[in-house]
Amino acid sequence: MRALFISDVYFPRVNGVSTSIRTFRADLGNCGVETHLVAPSYSTEPAEQDWNVVRVPSAGVPRDPEDRRMRWADLTRALEVFKRDRIDLVHIHTPFIAHYAGTRLARAAGVPCIATYHTFFEEYLHHYVPVMPRRLGRTLARAFTRSQCRDVQALVAPSEPMRDALLQYGVETPIHVVPTGLPADRFRQGDGLRFRKLAGLQAERPLLIYVGRVAHEKNIGFLVRTFDEVCKRMPSAMLVIAGEGPAQSALRAQVQELKLQDDVKFVGYLDRDSSLLDCYAAADVFVFASRTETQGLVLLEAMAQGSPLVSLAELGAKSILTPGCGALIVRENVDEFASAVIRVLSDSHLKRSLSSEARAHAQKWSSLSMAKQLAELYSAVVESFRRDGRGAKSEIASA
Repeated sequence: MRALFISDVYFPRVNGVSTSIRTFRADLGNCGVETHLVAPSYSTEPAEQDWNVVRVPSAGVPRDPEDRRMRWADLTRALEVFKRDRIDLVHIHTPFIAHYAGTRLARAAGVPCIATYHTFFEEYLHHYVPVMPRRLGRTLARAFTRSQCRDVQALVAPSEPMRDALLQYGVETPIHVVPTGLPADRFRQGDGLRFRKLAGLQAERPLLIYVGRVAHEKNIGFLVRTFDEVCKRMPSAMLVIAGEGPAQSALRAQVQELKLQDDVKFVGYLDRDSSLLDCYAAADVFVFASRTETQGLVLLEAMAQGSPLVSLAELGAKSILTPGCGALIVRENVDEFASAVIRVLSDSHLKRSLSSEARAHAQKWSSLSMAKQLAELYSAVVESFRRDGRGAKSEIASA
């Protein structure tokens, strides 16, 4: 089987969508699926190029220096080859230009089209168009989602809570829960002391770490407020924020206002195959407060390195943060969150227990088993589409 992935984002742009695409593509080949990817070009491409990737000339996105917008004419030309070279299925990963180009190609090629719903737009829109009343933004986001979901034969949700949210929107297209798993290399043990040395951090300082996009919807401002409370009880503690994004300047200003500039360190993006693993391994506690995750891959990556977690359990993160997962799950309350962090930092027995639980829990999320589920979904969608011409959605059983 040949599947075409199309996405508005991919490496070197670091986020969950890019990680999910690369992870699935790496394992689908072992499941009998040959994949090709169409994605934007960036000013700097990764040193290691992925196989079967077509880069489309792109332009900047206003007020968003990280992302790129594929030029429609160039994208149309790039997709022409896939009309001639037979593909069996189109898999869309983002709801912008990629969605409309992907559904258009699928119709022209006479093949089915599926989409993964990676982004919780209801919250995303609120943060990036703040002048819009929240209720109006919610209504528009849900209408937009329903409209796009009608364009495809099947949907992939990265978690059960995300599937439930789509059902509440009134989406009628069959939804299949297929999380992104962890590749074997994510379990290679990082070197926490090496990270501390390279980052100029004292080995004995209790270290809180956040990894992920530094974006408003990630609720990192809450983590900074929580850390301020932690410092009052444990002045030697330090917070590391690993990642980049549009909220960075606001967070730096918040850190300055709270006089935490000597205790909060922004380290930017880290190399996934070396320094990122070291960063996770350096954590005395991994902290996470996003309310908008459709899955929460960084939680699994932290667990694979044996990092004890203190986290909210909202939306897709609920599917990962289950009993015995190596995390203390708390509400979005500064005192409660700070107390949980202090508890982990002060109790070596609890820290070791959570670390052991985290490693064991991460082992259950094999990327190959998830890829097998996706390959089975591809086969079912293609078979239904070929049998029924357009593919009777009602006959593609939801997972």
